[in-house]
Amino acid sequence: MRKKETVLLMGMPRAVPASTYVLVTAAYNEEKYIERVIAAVLSQSVLPKRWIIVSDASSDRTDEIVRNYAEENPFIELVRIAEDHARNFAAQVNAINVGMARCCGSDYEFIGNLDADVSFEADYFERLLAKFEKDPHLGLAGGDIWEEAGGHFRPRYTNNPSAVAHAVQLFRRRCFESLGGYTALPYGGPDSHAEVLCRMNGWHVRSHDDLPVFHHRPCGGAGHWASAAYRQGLMDYSLGIHPGFEILRLLRRVFQRPYGAYAIVRLFGFIRANWDGGPRPVSVQFVRYLRSEQRDRMLRVVADRLSALTGRESKESKE
Repeated sequence: MRKKETVLLMGMPRAVPASTYVLVTAAYNEEKYIERVIAAVLSQSVLPKRWIIVSDASSDRTDEIVRNYAEENPFIELVRIAEDHARNFAAQVNAINVGMARCCGSDYEFIGNLDADVSFEADYFERLLAKFEKDPHLGLAGGDIWEEAGGHFRPRYTNNPSAVAHAVQLFRRRCFESLGGYTALPYGGPDSHAEVLCRMNGWHVRSHDDLPVFHHRPCGGAGHWASAAYRQGLMDYSLGIHPGFEILRLLRRVFQRPYGAYAIVRLFGFIRANWDGGPRPVSVQFVRYLRSEQRDRMLRVVADRLSALTGRESKESKE
């Protein structure tokens, strides 16, 4: 990275980055987790210029906790949404967009969404900003998600270098403004929608496996997996996922607990939505672009498998 100056904040030396960033967090009743992410941000070698934490009508101690930290750290700002509204996928997206709109008047180069239930190492943002400086066409980036299993954190097996988890999406400002913000979708998937739009607009999207992000909220219990899987099948249809790509992707999720059942229920939701044939909330151009990408990926997989098979047969014939 370019040379940085050093300032003092609360008695601690902090780096002032050549590239500035702002963060937005949507929080709803996050008293159990939010201090962990606040501690992670405060420990950063490169601090954000602003951090807007939007309390979406929280009824626990979330607001009190954020206010206490904001009093000592002026770059933290609490915004509370007080009006009643449905608790759905649109609610979180709207809360994030409220926070991001509040940053519009600020001078910054990068803007990021940060979930309230994650943490990361003290040089996370310094190293992430270095990735952007290295690639001027990088529009969206973040780290890989790690989840706890058996008392140890391990990389989430669905991590993908071309997909950045919603929890830690950091955008180049020009890239984010070209999207017009996050789009609220009926079955979720604003992160996937944003990624595809970034690539449609000519930007690179990259998740970095050398930047671990620790997810602390346990996954949904046994009583929730079926409805979540079915809803994700509806989400895949709403985004325009190619049917062949959906099947190949779910084959990888056969080993997601409960084994086999999750993939079957998600596929059922996808098939049901296709059978009903309802309108999609994304544009025709979006679906065409996404399916073109997915066809290319499927063809590459087939070509790689054929190449490996041909190479093995050639080696065996020589022996």
